Amino acid sequence: MSVGNFIKSLQDVMRKDAGINGDAQRIEQIVWMLFLKIFDTKEAEWELDEDYKEIVPEKYRWSNWASDEAGITGDELLNFVEKMFKDLKNIEVNENTDSRKILVKEFFSDTYNYMKSGTLLREVINIVNKLDFDDYSERHAFNDVYETILKDLQSAGNAGEYYTPRPITDFIIEMLNPKLGEKIADFACGTGGFLISAIEHIRKNEGDNFTIDDLKILGDSINGIEKKPLPYSLCITNMMLHDLDTPNIKHDNGLIDNVREFNSNDLINVIAMNPPFGGSEEEGIKLNFPMEFRTSETADLFFVRMMYQLKEGGRCGVVLPDGFLFGEGVKTSIKKKLIDDFNLHTIIRLPNGVFAPYTNITTNILFFDKPKNKIEGESVTKDIWFFEHPYPKGYKTYSKTKPIRSSEFELEKKWWDNRKESENSWKVSASEIIENNYNLDRKNPNKIEEELESPEVYLEKYNQNINEIKEIKEKLKSELELLLRGE
Repeated sequence: MSVGNFIKSLQDVMRKDAGINGDAQRIEQIVWMLFLKIFDTKEAEWELDEDYKEIVPEKYRWSNWASDEAGITGDELLNFVEKMFKDLKNIEVNENTDSRKILVKEFFSDTYNYMKSGTLLREVINIVNKLDFDDYSERHAFNDVYETILKDLQSAGNAGEYYTPRPITDFIIEMLNPKLGEKIADFACGTGGFLISAIEHIRKNEGDNFTIDDLKILGDSINGIEKKPLPYSLCITNMMLHDLDTPNIKHDNGLIDNVREFNSNDLINVIAMNPPFGGSEEEGIKLNFPMEFRTSETADLFFVRMMYQLKEGGRCGVVLPDGFLFGEGVKTSIKKKLIDDFNLHTIIRLPNGVFAPYTNITTNILFFDKPKNKIEGESVTKDIWFFEHPYPKGYKTYSKTKPIRSSEFELEKKWWDNRKESENSWKVSASEIIENNYNLDRKNPNKIEEELESPEVYLEKYNQNINEIKEIKEKLKSELELLLRGE
């Protein structure tokens, strides 16, 4: 079944159901069915192992209740699904429970069936049934279908924050070039875009030499955390489609760990992220960070975690809004540590509309490494290269119908290992950045025409200034309280 036909068939049926409200619910409805069908295929393979023990209860295996097109329907089906959800959420676990069983419980802990018509639900199940996950080539081809489902999140209201366009994740991973055996992480992994790009990059580089043992090494090296239920379930299903049967994806807040307590086993070789920006964290979360880095801004806290958890010799690529580049207050402290202790070697300035229609905020990709040997008293960063990503010819912005494409990054790839100044690229010394209070918002000096920025950019700068004033007030308040207590 083609990508378009599969998705259109599902949409046509779901639009008739009174329980489905919007794209995000439609996607969540699809994903729990895909998960059970994929898991059933996997469990059929695991049954061949003599040590196999039941994971999903027999009566809830997809093949035992869903695969018959003339099977249960109407209210009987709705009642069955309701009971199944309840039982899977309440699976009993302990320290000896199979990790695959824990995965099932975790998946269904915040997953819901929104459809109110059992007859329409049967129609949807029958469409999903046409996918043959026993056939490896069809399972692999389905990745295109799944990517399209994920892409729909970008226009599904606030759910758009969970999806980073594939051309962005692929480009960042290609430049970071993770190797088999290196630990790879995304602490706000959303639907798993960066991690999937890393898996595919490594498998492609290994080629025909990639073995079953290598797959286990790869699975053990992938690390993700996602707080929200919908993207978490999408990510888990995505990993299973890529043959990672027990993916190391935690359903949690990626900021709950105290960054001062990381040990050598926690350190990561390659970190790729597009942290949620504009969010606000509670006071208890801030205590996990040193005083100079405490802020309510979610993206800033994730950036601090990246710095603390990057291994010596490690590489990082991260998407951040313009506000991080010119921001002051806590942002200045973060950028000081970045330039002092890491090699911030490249900033790709992305144009407006990359994340449209979810947001029109202008973003950047920062690439930095952690040196194995740092000279005391010297800043590691010496020079920063900037590259302004141009719109394709004839484009004035990106949109849902005209998204950013992978081929556009050929410009950066050709320039990457042979850097020269051009209309799109320029170099700024770290000393100049430091003199300007760590302001990384450097305009292209080689651009022929200076264009006015979009209203969204000016609004972002205004909001950033408001947030900085708020942070300064909070800091002053804290210091005054300490003085009054005589500390």
